[in-house]
Amino acid sequence: MFSWDSPDDRVAIVQMNAELRHAKLELLSAECATQQLRLRFSVEDLARYAEQDLLRKAINAANALNEYYASIERHIPAAAAISETGGPQLSDNQALAAVARLSAYLRAQRERYIPTGAPLSPQQKETMQPFFSNMCLERVRIVQLTGTHIPNPPFYAEAKALGFEKLPELPHIASLTFLDVVVFNNSINDRALFHGLVQAVQFQILGLERYAGLFVRGFLKTQAHFTVPLEAHAFALESKFAQEGEKNFSVEEQVRRWVREGRY
Repeated sequence: MFSWDSPDDRVAIVQMNAELRHAKLELLSAECATQQLRLRFSVEDLARYAEQDLLRKAINAANALNEYYASIERHIPAAAAISETGGPQLSDNQALAAVARLSAYLRAQRERYIPTGAPLSPQQKETMQPFFSNMCLERVRIVQLTGTHIPNPPFYAEAKALGFEKLPELPHIASLTFLDVVVFNNSINDRALFHGLVQAVQFQILGLERYAGLFVRGFLKTQAHFTVPLEAHAFALESKFAQEGEKNFSVEEQVRRWVREGRY
């Protein structure tokens, strides 16, 4: 067993945690991809129509990972064990304060970036026309950052102190939508633009405060931002857009349907 008193072991422990962080990111990516499958296809259809060899390999890999991490969990001291809720929670007052803080942050970022926002180019509008209304495409502004990235919000330090570890790292996200402004950390591509426009439609239909409330409650329930229903729906529609042959569907109708069905 390792000992922190051993210099060699300390180096190995640091390396171990670096590799664990990398594994966590890969697992989160796999979880996100699986969530998209869950949203689009029923269990019965996957079992019946998926390529059986591919499906079996995915199941075997998931089972092996589950067994491995479960064996580790059995050795975690009771005091450090994960709570039954799957993560930290907030009181009602804390949750309301979090919603207010997120709303203020989103509004402030919108005001920060709107002065440098540019309208969509004619080519971008033509590409997005089958999926979004003219009003949306005319209203939204886009910003491409150069030599910098969107920093994490100032309230992250407080959230992490409360035990929230799966907060989205904003500098590593392709695009972020602040109401009607889509900001890109890197180059703008059609898929990232589509995702950002989906979120702009969500803001338009839900309103800022309701969006923030749904996001906070979804995050507290799922403990990961990409499994929050708002974000999961954006990913699912993005995947549908990226698939060849999926043409001419209305994002606004899809969002309104999820609102009506209470899926957010």
